[in-house]
Amino acid sequence: MNPTEQARRRTFEQTLHSARQTMVMSEILRLAIESFRASKTRFALTALGMVIGTASVILVVTIGMTGKQYILQELQKIETNSVELEYAGGGTTPSERVLYNDFLTRDDEKAVDAQLPGVMYSSPVVSMHDRVSFGQGQVKDTLVLGVSPQYQNIRNLLVTAGRFIDQTDDEAHLKCAVVTQLFARDRFGSDEEAVGQTFEVQGIPFTIIGVFKEAVDDFGESEIADQTILIPFSVARYFTGTENVHQIYFSMSNMTEVPDAANEILRIVRARHRPNSVYKVQTLKQMLTIAGEVADALTAVLVLVAAVTLAVGGVGIMNIMLATVRARIREIGIRKAMGATYREIKLQFLTEAVIISLTGGVVGTLVGLSLPLSMRFFTDYKLPFSWLSVLIALTAATLVGVIFGTVPATRAAQMDPVEALKYE
Repeated sequence: MNPTEQARRRTFEQTLHSARQTMVMSEILRLAIESFRASKTRFALTALGMVIGTASVILVVTIGMTGKQYILQELQKIETNSVELEYAGGGTTPSERVLYNDFLTRDDEKAVDAQLPGVMYSSPVVSMHDRVSFGQGQVKDTLVLGVSPQYQNIRNLLVTAGRFIDQTDDEAHLKCAVVTQLFARDRFGSDEEAVGQTFEVQGIPFTIIGVFKEAVDDFGESEIADQTILIPFSVARYFTGTENVHQIYFSMSNMTEVPDAANEILRIVRARHRPNSVYKVQTLKQMLTIAGEVADALTAVLVLVAAVTLAVGGVGIMNIMLATVRARIREIGIRKAMGATYREIKLQFLTEAVIISLTGGVVGTLVGLSLPLSMRFFTDYKLPFSWLSVLIALTAATLVGVIFGTVPATRAAQMDPVEALKYE
């Protein structure tokens, strides 16, 4: 046989093999569909486990993403755009710290405001614990903070009665104050009743002009206590007798600017003070990152729990396929007698298992997506969902079909054709 004839023969054999493979696959799919039509109820009940498992995976991911979104939104209310600057010491060694102090001043705040364009708000904070007199011999140790009007925006404070300190109060050195909601209700019964009341700090009378509360729980990250009084910074200086500032807060226009802004604030302040003075900045961006990681970890755990449902559905598929193999022993024997190979028999039953699993996975995916998509279409609330979870769910459904369908398919392929034909 010359080389040309050999090449033609190889081409013919390859074409015949390809045609046989196509025929085998089409035959397998036809047999699978006929088998499902003959037992629709069994097919539906078997696929139901995969429907529940796949829908659970997608819904768990949706719930996890919704929870993460909610947590991050709540945390973003806790001045996550802010940078806290404070003086940490007068030198690098204890002896140096004794020799001199190099506290922050309002000039440092003004310098940062002028040199850092991203700063939206800034406020110094002077804190002091003092004995506050409410008349009739009522005296209580209370935390008093001297702040500027922009402190309300930085700390996201909500005024529940009256008003907050404004620029006029600060510039005119007015003896006014705003108090926490708990303070107002404990002392005067209600927020409205507290407005207009007076108290004394070191014999100097102050008038309450407003009551406030924090917009969200700050998880202990704020200097504001339950019983706190805020007064204008210009007035607080008279009690401290100095221009020194304990902390300065800066609020940036965007949370993404916070890390770079913190470094720039340190650079500006250090350039204005002694080389050995120590200053530090604090932000809540790390808390935000940790919260996101925790939410992702919890979602992953819930997905693993939901995956157990998929495994249970896979066991159901394996049981049904084993029963199917027993019910079709004679059919298997006939197919083998007609020339069906080990591979073809195994592929037939494996394909049936995958079709059951994948059909349940597709239906479960549609069920799982129905909740977030319905919320998006029919309400103003946008539930987040992940297309990656859809891919994972469908992939998992296919793998379950392959894994749990292998045992029944292998058992069918290994049957002896003679014994199978004798089976009644």
